[in-house]
Amino acid sequence: MHDILDLESRGIPAGFVASSEFIQAAESQGNSLGIHPKSVFVPHPIQDRTDAEMTALAEQAIEDILALIVDQQ
Repeated sequence: MHDILDLESRGIPAGFVASSEFIQAAESQGNSLGIHPKSVFVPHPIQDRTDAEMTALAEQAIEDILALIVDQQ
């Protein structure tokens, strides 16, 4: 979140991708920093997924991920 805050303060569109396990943590940190950047959450867990499963997750999320930057310009 600190990196996103820095980027946005310099006029650079920013956002993040994380697994759904971190939704509450992102909200809490955003509240403490006073920012709520665009985000995309993908299903958890990530670490045990095969390459094919990761590719499928990426394909499912690509439009939302691109919107993190495209919609902010």
